Amino acid sequence: MIRTQDGFTNFEASLGFGADNLSSHARYTLNPQSRNGQQLATAYRGSWIVGKAIDAPAEDMTRAGIDLSGIEPEAIEALDLAFQRLALWERLSDTIKWARLYGGAIAVMLIEGQDFREPLRIDRMGRNQLKGLRVLDRWMVQPSLHERVTAYGPDLGLPKYYQLLVSDAGIPATRIHHSRVLRMEGVDLPYFERQRENDWGLSVLEPLWDRLVAFDSTTAGAAQLVYKAHLRTLKIEGLRGVLAQGGPAEKALFKHVDLIKQRQTIEGLTLIDAKDEFQAHPYVFSGLSDMLIQFGQQLAGALGIPLVRLFGQSPAGLNATGESDIRTYYDDIHQKQERRLRSPIHRLLEVLSMSELGQPHADSLRFEFRPLWQLSGHEKAEIAQKSVSSIVEALEAGLLDRASAMKELRGLSHETGLFGSVDDAQIAAAEEAPPPVMEAYAHAGA
Repeated sequence: MIRTQDGFTNFEASLGFGADNLSSHARYTLNPQSRNGQQLATAYRGSWIVGKAIDAPAEDMTRAGIDLSGIEPEAIEALDLAFQRLALWERLSDTIKWARLYGGAIAVMLIEGQDFREPLRIDRMGRNQLKGLRVLDRWMVQPSLHERVTAYGPDLGLPKYYQLLVSDAGIPATRIHHSRVLRMEGVDLPYFERQRENDWGLSVLEPLWDRLVAFDSTTAGAAQLVYKAHLRTLKIEGLRGVLAQGGPAEKALFKHVDLIKQRQTIEGLTLIDAKDEFQAHPYVFSGLSDMLIQFGQQLAGALGIPLVRLFGQSPAGLNATGESDIRTYYDDIHQKQERRLRSPIHRLLEVLSMSELGQPHADSLRFEFRPLWQLSGHEKAEIAQKSVSSIVEALEAGLLDRASAMKELRGLSHETGLFGSVDDAQIAAAEEAPPPVMEAYAHAGA
């Protein structure tokens, strides 16, 4: 029996993995930076590139907000104002930031008059009881590792409680029930790795820590080379003898060198003995810019942030605008919003509806994340005109009834900016109303 394996290997030439070459001895090692909260905080405070890597996606995920539909316009306006008045988008942005930096964070819903230790009862909430969100990072709370959520649902298996580890968080209880928490994580981990991280995710900085060190080291090294941009050599006959003799001769030598440094300007002269020799060696910085660009591109690729957003760097090349990079980045941000933010915002809207409207969360309430790529007024008008015209034509041709047409118009509200106030009651009334053809026959018979 001959053992075979996939891949190319040439043992005679020591080519391929497993052929006793340098690549065959390479291994991935564990570098658990996520467990060193102080080191991560120091990197965030001391490195602008780290701050941009943490802040940019969080701010982009929350800066445009959401479009609400399916309820009365007055209710939509009240919820939008509540998001602003309670600074909910700012607190959600902070939660995402510290989750990205430390691997996990929670936002506690501050509901006046209720015990943080008890399960949240939305049906028992009164008007204006939601006072905002309190953001706590993973080093401020301890998940209950031995008390898990057992009820079937999206929280199954997650910690049931979070024990507060700081005394000045402003929350009276030291134990917070999971139903009162909006939980976010950095990088998702498999089950056993999550256990090693105290049931949190991974900091987004850990997988690219060596690239961060390489980039900052190269940048600092290039800055240090500036001090050695002009290397000069002064050859002095009998230098060793002067140094060995010391005394007045040595003092006279250093006095002469100091005089050269003082007088040697752009317009000045270099005064040396006829037998001495002075030489200047200019330093060439070739290749450093390419190296910095390569390290920057690796960071941008690892973070999923284009160079124009991460470094503020204009795109290079013929007809390069950076528009495609930004559009790809915005698509990635939208994917993060759907995966990381939709569930927390849905839970937050349930609480906000009782607090601001005094009624349960309407089944017809829908929300969509506003696109980061802003269309011009002309583009929006064209989309609205074409969409509405198509629906009206289908209605007039008998392919749609009025209720279905209203549903289609409401479904397109996040793109057109129109008809977002169409609610279920209006659609139900349209379903019960007779078709336009029947109305025409009724008038004719009369």
